[in-house]
Amino acid sequence: MFALRPLAFALALLVAAPASAADPQQFTLANGMEVVVIEDRRAPVAVSMIWYRVGAADDPAGQSGIAHYLEHLMFKATETLESGEFDRVVEENGGQHNAFTSWDYTAYHQRVAADRLETMLQMEADRMVNLRLDRSDWLPERDVILRERGQTLESNPDRVFGEQMRAALFQNHPYGRPIIGWRHEMETLTDEIAKAFYRVHYAPDNAILVVAGDVAAADVLAMAERHFGPIPAAGTPPRARPTEPPHFAERRIVMRDARVGQPYVNRLYLAPVRRPGDQREAAAFQMLAALLGASSQTSVLERRLTYDEGISISAWAGYSGLAVDHGTFSLGIMPAEGVSLQEAEDALDRVLAEFIETGVDPEQLARVRMQIRAEAIYELDDAGDRAQGIGAALAVGLTLDDYNAWLDELAAVTEAEIIAAARQLDRSASVTGWLMGIDG
Repeated sequence: MFALRPLAFALALLVAAPASAADPQQFTLANGMEVVVIEDRRAPVAVSMIWYRVGAADDPAGQSGIAHYLEHLMFKATETLESGEFDRVVEENGGQHNAFTSWDYTAYHQRVAADRLETMLQMEADRMVNLRLDRSDWLPERDVILRERGQTLESNPDRVFGEQMRAALFQNHPYGRPIIGWRHEMETLTDEIAKAFYRVHYAPDNAILVVAGDVAAADVLAMAERHFGPIPAAGTPPRARPTEPPHFAERRIVMRDARVGQPYVNRLYLAPVRRPGDQREAAAFQMLAALLGASSQTSVLERRLTYDEGISISAWAGYSGLAVDHGTFSLGIMPAEGVSLQEAEDALDRVLAEFIETGVDPEQLARVRMQIRAEAIYELDDAGDRAQGIGAALAVGLTLDDYNAWLDELAAVTEAEIIAAARQLDRSASVTGWLMGIDG
């Protein structure tokens, strides 16, 4: 339920749909709930996703992890379902389901035969307002998320390192807190805290329903009206988050862990987000990441540092701009045997500076554009992927027009705009980390 997404997914997440699928249709219910329907008749399957505009960055101070904890608790008892019955009904109907939490949203999804869609919507509407934690044993579920933290994060030095990097980058904004929460705060979470969070954020006017598959838009809208329409709007307040102050000093961290097999250097910068109606700057950062490090065949960093100079085992770059408040841009290098972390970092900085000085290779840019378009077509040739792309876009404040325009924005980015983005990478708004073994 707690997952990170690779760069390849991010590159193709918000792009124009394959020609074989119909254009999304968007509606708004009287209570403010948004509904998007994507008709795709290639298989008798429907994907249903409910997106709430609330995530880990909205956790109250001292209660980190509550958005993720509530995600788990949403599978407990409601006014009409016993604890665990949601799971059972999905499975008995031959479906699959899950949920996930990000910093900016929480999403619940099912994939079922199209004729079972209404059952899923009925259960989602029920747990939107009728969750009964007083009828559930919430304490064992808290133990579940604590074990999840131990198994998926604390047992992996790379993930602990990533957690520490974000905590050092964000000085005041809650993006610096882990989605799953800090352990010492997770241990204090209760059903009462979860209920208070639920009452504020889980409501139709803070939710987006996205349905994709073998459905008719009119039928889905009628189902949404039937099950979600009677739920009153809650007047969910706008997001109120601490703001990030200006950054004036570069930060550095060193983490040593006996479990580290290969040491490496990673740098994380603050970067722009994708803005509604104005995605050009974000598109330039996305193309910069693709040119520098998205592919071992076309990557500037890999070609120079790994293949030409033999300094690294691998080198990478990434951009994450699908967020409400701040994006991030990353650079990294894993040095070859005999190369120190300082030497590797210096080489990384040298190649970046040379790239800015010499400019973009037009042939390489053409190859990257073709790769991005191919990834978009292949990865979005699936109803679930398309529903996820649209839902994530709307959940962070983008529009359906922004979603549809993203691929064209990437294609239109100029070489000069890419170099301008590279020049914006400000070391005073960054953290550089070294991860190494105990004897490193």
